[in-house]
Amino acid sequence: MEPLQGWHLPLLDDRAFLPLQPLLQRSLLLAVPDRLLTALRRRQPLTSQALVALQVLPEGQQRILGLIVCRRLNRSGSSWQVEHLRLPIRSSTPASPGRREVSTALLREAIHRARSAASWFATASSLDRDRLALLREQGFQPQRTDQLWRWRPAEADAPPPWPAGLQLQRLHRGTAALLWHLEQATCPAQLRQLLDRSVEDLLDQSGNRGWMLVDASRNEAVAAVRWLSDRPDGGLRVELSVHPLWQHLLGAPCERLLHTFAGSGNTLWLTAEVGDRPRHQWLRALGAEPQQEMVLMARSVWRRQGASPARLGVARLGAVLEQFQPRRRPLPTPVGGLSLR
Repeated sequence: MEPLQGWHLPLLDDRAFLPLQPLLQRSLLLAVPDRLLTALRRRQPLTSQALVALQVLPEGQQRILGLIVCRRLNRSGSSWQVEHLRLPIRSSTPASPGRREVSTALLREAIHRARSAASWFATASSLDRDRLALLREQGFQPQRTDQLWRWRPAEADAPPPWPAGLQLQRLHRGTAALLWHLEQATCPAQLRQLLDRSVEDLLDQSGNRGWMLVDASRNEAVAAVRWLSDRPDGGLRVELSVHPLWQHLLGAPCERLLHTFAGSGNTLWLTAEVGDRPRHQWLRALGAEPQQEMVLMARSVWRRQGASPARLGVARLGAVLEQFQPRRRPLPTPVGGLSLR
């Protein structure tokens, strides 16, 4: 088990690994400047972290048994996500360890290397019982189940005007706080705590790629679409957020928002929670195609918080001052009744 290196790429020739080649090449190219910035600023690495499981064959050659790609979800490094866990499609040799054994070893090693992580996230198809069982064995618990949708924008007529009082704004550093407040309103409290995202984290994850509808009177984002990742099989994975009090925007306004993001015909991949019937109906009416159901799994590591130095100092000072406090004699307890003469 070792981090991905350049000489590993020719060994990743199995069909299971080929779609990840652009991501892996980019990770290797950014690794050198990222390590330099990490050493100078003492911060967590920004690029995806990839590990490979190797087997040495009797002929002296090496073979890739599996690959795992993980990335941070925030700058502090407290939250991480398993992006890909792949094993070769072609059959292994009789001397090779089992597929379940390799997957478990890769996942454990990735978690072990991210020592600052307090929470981990991973997704798996609701039909992939082996992957779900593997994640549960490592302490992952289901958080939500989403339906994946694929939407190919068609040629649209002249778009209707935006609703009165709403303005279209691009996501950038000056408007990121508006998106962060919208995410706080749409994300469940427990999931929000595990993600532990700041404004800068949200901007990093979106790659400065997103659009928002802003209520001009309150300077509040009420709907937004932002980039999440490029899919290896083509298209863009995006997140559409609508404020709970503005669900009526699921219609022409949100459709135009998606068209604005898609630009020149990019295929968009969106998710909707399985219980969100209004959004499912809207996506179907939009012409989106339902795909597989994905289960979001999370693993939390609770660490006992030790007493802070300030509290320890106050406790020591109190113990010292207590020695100098005057000790009063206890008053005698009267025996019998008191009489006045």
